[in-house]
Amino acid sequence: MTGLIGILVPFLIVLVVIVFVHEMGHYLVARWNDVAIESFSIGFGPELIGWHDKHGTRWKISAIPLGGYVKFVGDMNAASAPDGEALDDIPPEQRGRLFYYKNVWQRIAIVAAGPAANILFTFVILYCMLLGLGRYTIEARIDGISPESPAAQSELLVDDVVLAVDGYAVRSFSDFQKIIATSPNREIPFLIERNGREIEVRVTTGSRMQEDRLGNNTEIGFLGVSRDATQEEVRFVRPGPIEAIGITIEEIVFIIDRSFKFLGELLVGRGDVEQLGGPVKIAKISGEAASIGIFSLISLTALLSLNIGIFNLFPIPLLDGGHLVYYAIEVVRGRPLSREIQEIGFRFGLFVVMSLMVFTLINDIF
Repeated sequence: MTGLIGILVPFLIVLVVIVFVHEMGHYLVARWNDVAIESFSIGFGPELIGWHDKHGTRWKISAIPLGGYVKFVGDMNAASAPDGEALDDIPPEQRGRLFYYKNVWQRIAIVAAGPAANILFTFVILYCMLLGLGRYTIEARIDGISPESPAAQSELLVDDVVLAVDGYAVRSFSDFQKIIATSPNREIPFLIERNGREIEVRVTTGSRMQEDRLGNNTEIGFLGVSRDATQEEVRFVRPGPIEAIGITIEEIVFIIDRSFKFLGELLVGRGDVEQLGGPVKIAKISGEAASIGIFSLISLTALLSLNIGIFNLFPIPLLDGGHLVYYAIEVVRGRPLSREIQEIGFRFGLFVVMSLMVFTLINDIF
């Protein structure tokens, strides 16, 4: 029972924070655009507890804590599919406050605000941790190359200093390791410093299975180089506020880039589907992160928030990205798609999302 609580409590904390941030993005921009909001829910299903605010919005916590929603007046469901009958019954003088009747740019801003809030939340967490905690760095110099390794078959030499890999600046040996670990079996460009000169070489990585600190077996990139640093070579760095902005943005871009590369490899059959995780895997990782320490749990929350924000931008009806596709078509056509076509799209999107949830759940269990 103690172990179960140790998993569920961190999982619920992480999930509630991410969902609240996402839905608050929708809510705030909708309020700024004077949209009538029926309810703001953390969770789905039957309401457990709730209250009305002075604007008439019902704030509630629902029984199934696997998401949340902001429902506008005139919506058919939590996915903001328009309810044709309800819209037709609303008096003309009240329609100006309905989301459905707002101009297309207002609707785009409201829908995009959810994913944007998740991405901004990730930036704030990573930025504050970088400023507050700083980090230890070691020059990315190659001190050793293992025989018969991918590095031994490349143009890399001992004493080379790695300046950039795959277009990303390398500030320390840990940066170098992170980029290689997320690039299994790929040919990637290196920018190195050798004898005072900058040289570009291309290196093909290998791969191997490794258990991470959370106990998960993961395929990672492998190169076969080592660094023998002395204590005097380890430097503590706390970047200034301006420099930290650039470093944080670069980190977020790196995570997004690697996520899309992973999805691309899945689509062509080269990716490892075992790396896909649903609620069960996220709950397990949340518990393990919490056991390591509060900063590990905060970092996990930031990473998941970013992934949720990006996933919601996928052009699938039912998700925010699907709504944005509808509005982009409306901008081009000069008028919205018919309610019937939108409803067909929402049903298709529901099928896709539910299929993905079932697949990841089965993948988690088996």
